[in-house]
Amino acid sequence: MKTLRLLAVGLVIGVVGYWLLGPGPSARLGAAEPAKVGSATSSARAALDAPPPPASTPAATPAPIQTMPAPPVPDPGGVAAPPADAGGALLLPVQGIRADQLQDTFTDARSEGRVHDAIDILAPNGTPVLAVADGTVEKLFDSVRGGLTVYQFEPSGRYCYYYAHLDRYADGLAEKKTVKRGEVIGYVGSTGNASPEAPHLHFEIHVLGPEKQWWKGESINPYPVLTGRPAL
Repeated sequence: MKTLRLLAVGLVIGVVGYWLLGPGPSARLGAAEPAKVGSATSSARAALDAPPPPASTPAATPAPIQTMPAPPVPDPGGVAAPPADAGGALLLPVQGIRADQLQDTFTDARSEGRVHDAIDILAPNGTPVLAVADGTVEKLFDSVRGGLTVYQFEPSGRYCYYYAHLDRYADGLAEKKTVKRGEVIGYVGSTGNASPEAPHLHFEIHVLGPEKQWWKGESINPYPVLTGRPAL
C-alpha cells in the first residue's frame, strides 16, 4: 500500500511540474510563427508588384522573295513598236501593214504635171498612224491637197517626215511635242484631195536644207527605206 501511495504522489508531482515548466500555450496550440507569416505575405506582394515578364521575341519574318516585274504589255494606242534595227530602218507608219504590202508610187504622175514624190499606204479609215522614228512635231497643217498633215523633224534636223490625208490627229498631239518611234500621231483618212473610197496615208521624206523649213526640202523615195534596203 505504501508503495502505491508513493507512485501516485510521484505521478501527480510529475504532471504539475510538466504543466508549470513545459512549453507555453501558444506552442501547445501550434500557433504559426509571426516571422513565417510575414515572410509569406512579403513574397506574395513582391510577386504582384513585380513587372510582367518580357514578351517572348517573335520569330524573325522571312524576307520576301524578290521577283522580276513582268514586262509591260504594249498599248495599241501608244508606243507599240520594237526598237530600230542596227541598220536604222524606219518603222512602217501604218499599224498592221507589212513591208511586202507596200507599192512604190514615188514616181507616179499626178495632176498638173506633178510627180507624186511619196508613197500611198492603203488602210481602213481610222487605222493608227505611227511615228517612223523619234523626233519632234514641227508643224500641224490643214492644206487643200494634203488635208490634215503632220511635219515631223528627226532629232538631228536633217530629215523631215510628212504624213498627209489624216482623218484626225492623236489626242494631245501638238507642235513642238517630242514623239517616240511607234507612237500614234494620227489616224488614216481621206482628207484633202484623197478619195473617200480609198483612205490611205500619203508619206514623204524630205532632206532639209540649212534653213530647216518644214515646207521645203529635197524629196527622197520612202519605198526602199521602209522596205529595209538603204537606211537613212
